[in-house]
Amino acid sequence: MKNSTHYPWILVALLWVVALLNYMDRQMLSTMKPAMEIDIVELQSATNFGYLMAIFLWIYGFMSPVSGIIADKFNRKWIIVGSLFVWSAVTFAMSYATTFNQLYILRALMGVSEALYIPAGLSLIADFHSSKTRSLAIGIHMTGLYMGQALGGFGATIAVNYTWQTTFHVFGMIGIVYSFFLVFLLKEKKGSEIEAGAPDSIIIKEKSPVFKGLALLFTNISFWIILFYFTIPSLPGWATKNWLPTLFAENLGIPMSQAGPLSTITIAASSFLGVIIGGILSDRWVQTNLRGRIYTSAIGLGLTIPSLLLLGYGHSLVHVVGAGMCFGIGFGMFDANNMPILCQFVSPKYRATAYGIMNMTGVFAGAYITNLLGKSTDAGNLGKDFAMLAGIVLLALLVQIIFLRPKFNDFGASETPPKLRA
Repeated sequence: MKNSTHYPWILVALLWVVALLNYMDRQMLSTMKPAMEIDIVELQSATNFGYLMAIFLWIYGFMSPVSGIIADKFNRKWIIVGSLFVWSAVTFAMSYATTFNQLYILRALMGVSEALYIPAGLSLIADFHSSKTRSLAIGIHMTGLYMGQALGGFGATIAVNYTWQTTFHVFGMIGIVYSFFLVFLLKEKKGSEIEAGAPDSIIIKEKSPVFKGLALLFTNISFWIILFYFTIPSLPGWATKNWLPTLFAENLGIPMSQAGPLSTITIAASSFLGVIIGGILSDRWVQTNLRGRIYTSAIGLGLTIPSLLLLGYGHSLVHVVGAGMCFGIGFGMFDANNMPILCQFVSPKYRATAYGIMNMTGVFAGAYITNLLGKSTDAGNLGKDFAMLAGIVLLALLVQIIFLRPKFNDFGASETPPKLRA
């Protein structure tokens, strides 16, 4: 099956489910706060809840570069399978938590296990797909993350009808079972194979010293630029993941059991549309203009700027939901092109490491904004602080457009450099 011309897309389908579980398991906690705080009183404080959400991000961030290095050195199939099994087991164990400290420790363990997935998964997809399909493949995979985020929003609804313990128990077991399923279907791409469906490109994935890879990345000015424009939009990106249900509840005056599904479905559905649009547009545009992926990503970031202003200050259903949809489409276009843009500047040997570093900086930004918005919620300033994020996104957009100028569709692969406009 691995050698089939269809396997690159089978791989996307297999990892789509993993991506869904990755985000669903982490997202459920953000919408089940009202149900859980009855049993664990420390969660009644938004500041304490912010600490609980942030510990995941700090651990996840610190582990991301390590995870990238591991993915560049070892078999990514087993990294993905092991990661899924462990974070699903942690989700299952959360159903038995009775204290804040237990939740805190389990949330930290989830950060370690979930961090291992994204660099391995995205680099594996990137290796199996050529520049003609890479953004679309990454984009479709990203819809799994958004779907997981949306389903996580139903955590509050399930908790109301059953219990929050049942929610963690059931979804943790689903992930454990699926990890065994992947043992038989997931395949690694070996070095020097001709890319399936891409006869014009050969992936040379040889092992090299860790410090050599890091040195090459940190002496690459383009990588620093990518790192900056990836990190800044992560602030509103993580803000919507962790605090949008609360913002919807406050601005619309509705209970969390309604705000959770409404907010997460709004973002997930629009992001789904955004990554598909962004993936198709980018894959076509880059065939005639090497900056096509960058322009597509920039269009997406541009859409998030007015959206953040409306999310912060809107108080009607039309304003808030409309802003959420616009943000989702824009962020989806941005999200679908991060790894493909990285592939234009970084060799296949170091892409997982590079994305791991990017993930670290993005997650640290998320940890910072999660803590900040927790305190902001207690002070009654959540909407105002959401709106202020629009200004720094504009800065990232300008840096991206002005400074990123790729010379290849697929840096480091043995392809004939296309004669395109840079």
